[in-house]
Amino acid sequence: MKALVYTGAEALDYRDVPDPVVVSDTHLIKIDSVGICGSDMHAYLGHDPRRPAPLILGHEGAGTVVGGGLDGTRVTINPLVTCGTCAACVSGSDNLCATRQIISMPPREGAFAEYIAMPEANLVIVPAGVSFEKAALAEPIACGWHAVRLGKAIVGGEAGSALVIGGGAIGVGAALSLKAQGVADVTLSEPNILRRCYLEKTVDFRIISSDQLGDETFDMVVDGVGFDATRATASAHARPGGVILHIGLGGGTAGLDIRRMTLQEITFTGTYTYTAQDFRDTAAAIFDGRLGPLDWTEARALADGASAFADIRSGSTAAPKIILKP
Repeated sequence: MKALVYTGAEALDYRDVPDPVVVSDTHLIKIDSVGICGSDMHAYLGHDPRRPAPLILGHEGAGTVVGGGLDGTRVTINPLVTCGTCAACVSGSDNLCATRQIISMPPREGAFAEYIAMPEANLVIVPAGVSFEKAALAEPIACGWHAVRLGKAIVGGEAGSALVIGGGAIGVGAALSLKAQGVADVTLSEPNILRRCYLEKTVDFRIISSDQLGDETFDMVVDGVGFDATRATASAHARPGGVILHIGLGGGTAGLDIRRMTLQEITFTGTYTYTAQDFRDTAAAIFDGRLGPLDWTEARALADGASAFADIRSGSTAAPKIILKP
């Protein structure tokens, strides 16, 4: 099969690779749509030691099962493979499974390929009326869905406003999840003017640059970027008694105003991916339209994946998500 292979810092090669091996309780999926994630970009830039070259990246996939009992079934893929038997899995916190694996990270190759093999438990059936491009958004949006669920549990009934930092798919997905989970006042901060202008035309929440925040504070702040500067913004704009939800893995170790967080009893929580139930709930929200039209993606051929990564790297793409098509 053809695949887009990460071969080193800022280097991708579209080439022939061996077909996936289908073992018991797994299904072969012909990929139709697969999104480029921020973590794929980190690997592409050589910043993620968990993803050594050569490796097939990509974990936001949707397509059709080929062969077996589910032959012809349209599915979106939960890329997080867990044991199902440890204390975390049994308690419903399977995203914290000690032996968790995710496609696009050894030992599992990713979905920037024509085919991938996945366990049946990781497949969610996609209704006929839902496009694969939308179905592939289940994974990035589920990250925000999970974070919002955790944040609401921390602040209780006080979650009336939220700030989302970052206008990529993680941030936009978090903003949509906030609205879908009942947070009415949502603001998204994005520094790239090209991206801001694009979002202003495609979403129904407030879009600003970070220098427009003034002294506003919010019940919840979602950091969908994860750099020192964005953590500093989160620290400054969480209200007393509020919560910072840290999804982004941009890098760095600084930024948090620990003194303010202590004096104002601001909760900070890291949020990693999603539980299997969060993923199913997010997919259901996509399928029934609760997350809107989801028309803020751009599709390109997998064969042109290297140029898509380069365009994201240069900041010249307006759409929050580029979806590659094998």
